[in-house]
Amino acid sequence: MLRLEHIQKIYPTGEVLKDVNWEVKTGDRIGLVGVNGAGKSTQLKIIAGEIEPTAGQIVRPSSLKIAYLSQEFDIEETRTVKQEMWQAFQEVREIQKELAIIHHHLENLKDGEDYEPILKKMDRYQRQFEDHNGYELESRIDKLLPELGFKADDGDRLVSEYSGGWQMRMGLGKILLQSPDLLLLDEPTNHLDLETIEWLEKYLRSLSTPMVIVSHDREFLDRLCTSIVETERGVSTTYLGNYTSYLTQKAEAKAAQSAAFERQQKYIEKQQVFVDRFRASATRSTQAKSREKQLDKIERIEAPESDVRTLKFHFPPASRSGRVTVEIKDLTHAYGEQILFLGADLEIERGDRVAFLGPNGAGKSTLLKMVVGKEPFNEGEINLGHNVLIGYFEQNQAEALDLHKDVFHTIHDDFPKMTHEEVRGVLGKFLFSGDTVFKLVRDLSGGEKARLALAKMLLTPVNFLILDEPTNHLDIPAKEMLEAALREYEGTVAVISHDRYFISQVANKIVEIRDGDLVVYAGDYAYYQEKKEEEEREAKHKAEMAAKAAKEALKKEKERTKQAEKRQEKQQQKVKAK
Repeated sequence: MLRLEHIQKIYPTGEVLKDVNWEVKTGDRIGLVGVNGAGKSTQLKIIAGEIEPTAGQIVRPSSLKIAYLSQEFDIEETRTVKQEMWQAFQEVREIQKELAIIHHHLENLKDGEDYEPILKKMDRYQRQFEDHNGYELESRIDKLLPELGFKADDGDRLVSEYSGGWQMRMGLGKILLQSPDLLLLDEPTNHLDLETIEWLEKYLRSLSTPMVIVSHDREFLDRLCTSIVETERGVSTTYLGNYTSYLTQKAEAKAAQSAAFERQQKYIEKQQVFVDRFRASATRSTQAKSREKQLDKIERIEAPESDVRTLKFHFPPASRSGRVTVEIKDLTHAYGEQILFLGADLEIERGDRVAFLGPNGAGKSTLLKMVVGKEPFNEGEINLGHNVLIGYFEQNQAEALDLHKDVFHTIHDDFPKMTHEEVRGVLGKFLFSGDTVFKLVRDLSGGEKARLALAKMLLTPVNFLILDEPTNHLDIPAKEMLEAALREYEGTVAVISHDRYFISQVANKIVEIRDGDLVVYAGDYAYYQEKKEEEEREAKHKAEMAAKAAKEALKKEKERTKQAEKRQEKQQQKVKAK
């Protein structure tokens, strides 16, 4: 279907892609993985034809129709949902505009004006409209909207009335209406809540369209992808299977290469010792030269490259807090008509690692701000425990960095007692080394800013970490560092994240914000999922029983009505008989 052959891409700042080779076949769902800056989005842009490779080629049929959902999908909030969907049919919309102009012209013809040329023009555009199946497009939109989760009358609502997650559905809908042969999706789960991510996962699995996905969401890749293409140091490697399978295969391949390299090195060393010992020997020099020639002919196995550097961090030790870290009693809070909390209670103990879940707008970030004291609440109590020291990472903390400072002074100015070597050592753990420590913050990528903001916050000794979407803009190695550090952390953690894999690695307690309450699940994410499935089965069973009871009641009511009618009829017959 489509093949990348020896793709190279060099920007003025350096080489991003060196030798990329992989292909898309019918039915493939390919995940592109690699650290930030590895060239994943660059590959999508090259496939989509937005940029040209420096070298190499894309082999594809000329008729192949490619649809590309970029990280910043184009949505106009002043349109209605249906109007936004119609943007998928640019050619048809142009034809419609021309037909509207012609109709207006016909309605306003001057006396004696020749209408034959106008009718011929209308006929030409009408045929074009029919050739593009123009009359079917409205019904296609009407059919697709329910598949995307919209209700029948939502098509006339403004786009601005919907959250980012629903706007993503519109963006996806627009490219699906183009009937593409290949879908390109760049970070489709960004800024989506868990419910929408799970919907997207199921919806994409239901499609037969081949797709290439760039994502740092490991659970999403695991559940969706049929193969993984990793780009490392500008070179691509393809692994069949999902994300977990890719990790296993990569580890096995590295272990096999390492073992083969060590065996060969031992053999070469042994032969070299023989050559060096007997090169000048009168009796064995011929044998030594023969072995030396054999060594020259050996195809050397390369030493396995060390993994792309991952962040290694340990939280600075802090004094121990009391048993109860925070206690929330009878919390009630609303924004106008919207009630977020209604008499909610919660107790978080020392050592708890709590993940707060709920749809966007449920009040997760608001709750954490209340705990920190950054936002007031209407009623109730929020009490911190004895000796609690809070470290707070806001969702957009990277935006609060001073853009005019460089990386080094961002840390050193806040921690002046640290030596230059200590500051560089810390920055090195967050992948800032060499001259990169003198880059201005304004020149950093989103991921680099997120790492710097995280480093700055985590340097202060605290025993209660409050983290609002800490993995936003972090690549997979950075997420793995944070997971490992949090698992070893001896304090208390309250975290908001839409990354299911991250939650499963970190949390030992789940709190779901539901109907104004804080519902506690005293276990990890897997336990939470099991309990939710149980609740859904129970709710379904209750609904079925209620429906059955209502049906029985209706049946009995009909029977009573029927019996009453019979009695009334008999009574009337008796009256007539008299």
